[in-house]
Amino acid sequence: MKKIIALVVALVLTLSLTVSFADGIKIAIPNDATNEGRALLLLQAYGLIKVDENAGIIATVNDITENPLGIEFIEVEAALVPNALPDVDYAIINGNYALAAELPAALLYENADSPYVNVVSVNEADKDSDKAKVLTAAVLSQQVKDFFNDYDKAISVVENPTDGFDATVDYDALNGETIKIVATLDPHSYVLDIAAKILAEKGITLEVTVVDDYVTPNTAVNDGDAFANFFAHQPYQDNFNEENGTNLVTIAGVHVEPMGLYAGQQADLAALGL
Repeated sequence: MKKIIALVVALVLTLSLTVSFADGIKIAIPNDATNEGRALLLLQAYGLIKVDENAGIIATVNDITENPLGIEFIEVEAALVPNALPDVDYAIINGNYALAAELPAALLYENADSPYVNVVSVNEADKDSDKAKVLTAAVLSQQVKDFFNDYDKAISVVENPTDGFDATVDYDALNGETIKIVATLDPHSYVLDIAAKILAEKGITLEVTVVDDYVTPNTAVNDGDAFANFFAHQPYQDNFNEENGTNLVTIAGVHVEPMGLYAGQQADLAALGL
């Protein structure tokens, strides 16, 4: 009798799961051009969907060619995806927003070799200036690399760290100068705190403005209100330039914030068969 009861319970649980996912698993994803594609490629990397290879990094849900689990995608502004977690089975969230929301570890992470390196950008006319050189040396310093070694939400891509300074620059000529930079909160602002201390040793002020959107940093630099920005990954920056006719260029690639699949109504990956 006990065996029969156990079999019945197992059958009920199986049927319950089948009914629960009859209409597809709901996954919230960012809705902007590059982050949506990035989220879909993360799922493809784990064999959950297939995306049209011609779509590249700006793929959308319309470019999905195979979806065997019938996943339903809920497209949400990137900064608001963590808020969707109670209403979906899973959510794919950018590392900086997961950090800000104080989420536990993701169930799946993007590979650390991701091309989505977060970069410092300036107007093309400024890329070879002494201000660009000293800012680059500061953010690509050993101090910054050490910070990421103790930081579990992002991974440094600094391969040949500097001592914080550029030997080709006359720092005395920049003494008293201010470099304005627009950034998002973390870890970007944390990196800039380190850079500010380095530059201060030479009498240079790094004035950091923190924002919570993905447009202001680019428009501020393009309009001349700021010298540089530090907030976006390279594919986003490239796409922004193409769509808006701006010509911001990268002077330093600093870190990768792995995008992850976070638990919502599902506590584990069982519903995805992983």
